[in-house]
Amino acid sequence: MTRPWRVDRDAGAFAALELAILLPFVVVMLLLVVAFGRVERGRELVDQAASSAARAASLSTSPGAARTAAINAAAQTLAGGGLSCAGMQVSVDTSSFHPGGDVTAHLSCTADLGGLTLSGVPGQVHLASSATSPLEPYRQLTAASTP
Repeated sequence: MTRPWRVDRDAGAFAALELAILLPFVVVMLLLVVAFGRVERGRELVDQAASSAARAASLSTSPGAARTAAINAAAQTLAGGGLSCAGMQVSVDTSSFHPGGDVTAHLSCTADLGGLTLSGVPGQVHLASSATSPLEPYRQLTAASTP
């Protein structure tokens, strides 16, 4: 009498072989997903830091104080978010620094992705963002020249 089904004794060996072949691809795909997530999180943090810098600059009373406040606010936001930025650069456009004007903050930095180089992702990525914040129209501002 023959059995309707047959047990394959080598099925375990084939499963181990398939796992050995597919595992590196699965690991690389997971690392790519993590890398894209880290880059996107970095972009969000840089956008948030630029917005924070512009807001801090708009609350200042002079163009010089606006630049200082913007740099400090951007650095605090990036540090609080856990983004390691090498060479953070903040430039503040105070050409419209008068009641009813606006202030624009431009932020750029290079984020380190060194822990993910195994997956083929470059070790660093350049992130940049700009944000504009209005100045209050009825506020007294210090009459200082913009350098």
